[in-house]
Amino acid sequence: MKKRFLVYLSLFAIIFACSDDFTDVPAIGALSDQTLQNEQGVNLLLTGAYSVLDGIRNNQPGADWTVSGDNWWFDVLTDDAHKGSTDGDQADLYLLEIYDWTSGNPYLAVWDGRFAGVNRSNAVISLINKIPEGDFTAQLAEARFLRAHFNFELQKMFGNVPFISVENYDATEFNQPNSGPIWDQIEADFQFAIDNLPTSQADVGRPTSWAAKAYLGKAHMFQSEYAAAAALFTDVINNGPYSLLPEFVDNFRLAGDNSSESIFAIQFTTDGGQSLNGNRGGTLNFPNPGPFGSCCGFYQPTIDLSNAFKTDGTGLPLLDTFNDSDIANDYGVESADPFVPEAGPLDPRIDYTVGRRGIDYNGYGTHIGKDWIRASFADISGPYLPKKNVYYAGEGANIGTGGWGQQHSGINYHIIRYADVLLMAAEAAVETNDLATALGYVNQVRNRAKNSSYVQNESGTGDAANYQIEPYASFPDQDFARKAVRFERRLELAMEGHRFFDLTRWGVAESVLNEYTQNEARAIPNFGTKVGTFMSNMNILPIPINAIDLSGGVLTQNPGY
Repeated sequence: MKKRFLVYLSLFAIIFACSDDFTDVPAIGALSDQTLQNEQGVNLLLTGAYSVLDGIRNNQPGADWTVSGDNWWFDVLTDDAHKGSTDGDQADLYLLEIYDWTSGNPYLAVWDGRFAGVNRSNAVISLINKIPEGDFTAQLAEARFLRAHFNFELQKMFGNVPFISVENYDATEFNQPNSGPIWDQIEADFQFAIDNLPTSQADVGRPTSWAAKAYLGKAHMFQSEYAAAAALFTDVINNGPYSLLPEFVDNFRLAGDNSSESIFAIQFTTDGGQSLNGNRGGTLNFPNPGPFGSCCGFYQPTIDLSNAFKTDGTGLPLLDTFNDSDIANDYGVESADPFVPEAGPLDPRIDYTVGRRGIDYNGYGTHIGKDWIRASFADISGPYLPKKNVYYAGEGANIGTGGWGQQHSGINYHIIRYADVLLMAAEAAVETNDLATALGYVNQVRNRAKNSSYVQNESGTGDAANYQIEPYASFPDQDFARKAVRFERRLELAMEGHRFFDLTRWGVAESVLNEYTQNEARAIPNFGTKVGTFMSNMNILPIPINAIDLSGGVLTQNPGY
């Protein structure tokens, strides 16, 4: 499907006539519905809907990284990541990191990017409804799955969003009120996909009925409907085609693309040109200068996140005390000065997630510290580099370069992977007081991490750090199990764009993030003097002021903004 996308891209660009502002009259150079009323037309429009999974659309007004489909900058709102680079670079994202949020921030362009996906999905549905002959059930199911995905993204980000139905689309009635959640419509679309998608697809990247079940389960989780979620996850786990990869790190390498662990992913790909189908939204998030002279030093893991990987000497996490002290780090230490990495026990996933001085950096050699970090000691971003989003040395198929030399990675982004499903199923089991089932699911994830290969030292003669990880022997009570499952989600899924939405749906974002800012200031003093307070209204983003203005007042602002 990656190759097929490349063939179709120029064709559907003609169809949409370089705009996602749909009107009754086809624009000059566009194809009319009548011309498209056939299988090829449906497939071209459907490819157009897939193409905005990365958030990027024709003639978008803002920068690619503001609308990125991998939701990387939402981690910057949490205890997992700093913005990175210097404080003044991407000042609008800096304001989001320090909790100075306004409805005019350009990063709220995610609203436009996701609604472009809704509109393109509706375009497919509308076209199919106008074709008198032929069976387009499969394409309709894919379009409704995609519409559900885009609406799910909007729902979890903004809380109160309008639902644009295909009838609204046909009548060009896009100014719909955002009077509340749209979970019912999201669920209906996923259920249609469950009922009408096949269990497998010839083209990688297309959703299956199993993917729809997993996603519907996730929608129930966001509404605390745990029994309904558990039933769907149990079906996916017991009867679906998925399994954990033997190697944790392969989820972020070529080996993990469309593997047994991949349930639904954005299909990024590179080429010998500007790799426009690479991850353009993540282009800032490579070391600068780093080991290969990349750009631009953003998306740096926090010290808080690195502390979370400490273990207690028996291989279990320090659920309550992980942040009582910091692991050895080189903040404030120049590369020319001596430094000894942490000697205490650590979960091995740390060094596939956090780029630390003295540890191999994705096959490019030992991380040398400050000389690979763009941020100065006067900035708030700390000493670490990201790893999951950075391609490995020698994996040329994932290495893409844009027009000004920026990185366009070909690493697929997992919207849902099997480990995520196992941990959501564990969470649902905890909330329905089935602790034995929850324990089993969590230990599947932990045992995979335990049995994976570990990062090696520079000489290749042993482990790069004191890695210790073991499964839990038991969950003694529901409170302990809940804490363990939530902590495991952080360890397994860190730097994958999930943390903000986990914290907000659990209702703990305000307490967790305000405690984080105090702890992070212990290691990075000027972080504490610059960061503000995370307020309860920040569980959802403000509606963009330009969207409210363009709606003529039909849209209303979220409370507190």
